[in-house]
Amino acid sequence: MRTDIRLSLPSKGRLAEQALRFLAEAGLRVDKTNPRQYSARIPALPGLTVLFQRAGDIVVSVRDGSVDFGVTGLDLVAEKRGENGQVLVLHDALGFGHSTLTLAVPEAWPARTVAELKTYAQTLGRPLRVVTKFPRLTGAFLDRHSVPHRLIAAEGTLETAPAIGYADMISDLVSSGQTLRDNRLRPLTDGAILASQAVLIANRQALRRRAEVLEMARRLLEYVEAHLRAQENLLVIANMRGESTEAVVERIFSRPTISGLQGPTISPVFVREGEPWHAVTIVVRRDQLPAAIADLRAIGGSGIIVTPVTYIFEEEPPRYKAMLEALHDAETPPQSQILNRKS
Repeated sequence: MRTDIRLSLPSKGRLAEQALRFLAEAGLRVDKTNPRQYSARIPALPGLTVLFQRAGDIVVSVRDGSVDFGVTGLDLVAEKRGENGQVLVLHDALGFGHSTLTLAVPEAWPARTVAELKTYAQTLGRPLRVVTKFPRLTGAFLDRHSVPHRLIAAEGTLETAPAIGYADMISDLVSSGQTLRDNRLRPLTDGAILASQAVLIANRQALRRRAEVLEMARRLLEYVEAHLRAQENLLVIANMRGESTEAVVERIFSRPTISGLQGPTISPVFVREGEPWHAVTIVVRRDQLPAAIADLRAIGGSGIIVTPVTYIFEEEPPRYKAMLEALHDAETPPQSQILNRKS
């Protein structure tokens, strides 16, 4: 039995670059001295070995237990996780690697919806040939909608398949949609099979059997959740006149946008003479910042400073609690083991 703890990251492409940048921003910088090496370390997490694999292989490695943790796309997890229940999604929304597995047809086709696609297949009098890298997800979607089809598994560029003639349509990952337009294809209006982004996965058996792997999962989620939570918020500091702390608090609580996550922190500002001042520190959501600034000014705030927040740690990471619940739920079917986002 292995004694090391392993985390696999994508070895190349945009997802690989985004994963390294995300981990660095979360305080988990990957120390890879040689770009050609296939292992590395994270100084903040001693005892964790980082490996680099193809994004699809990461799911397989976590599934068979040769790797304990992985960062890859939800699309690949859903396609390759298998039925043994060993792939557990610890965090389903890392915030990068967004794309959607989508059905796309030639622009000249009359079909614009899945229902119209079914009718068009009946008009042709044969199953539609669908080329894809995701046969399981695509086949299940088409079966649910009773669209007659024949899947063609392929790698590499799929958009040229209808023009070449070895497929009628494609099922592929779409981000901006520009590549589809360049190849005279268009997505069906209701042809989105799966919305995907980067996720953190783990081997269920390793979490159950090895206390050190379970502890590493807690630490990974601690960093990731604290970082993601901080991205949504800003630290705001303002000076405010007030006869007493209580008077300042009363004014702040009259304005809901500046009450902060758990209320403001207020401390006296020591001045040589003149009116008493207080420093008010609050944490506000990014999307509420303009309103918060306006409210602070309205109740006498000045000298307002706004700064990013690096981490916001909870008493315990919500997804760590969800992971523990999933580990003890032996009846959970594999296809429903993606943990709900809790924040």
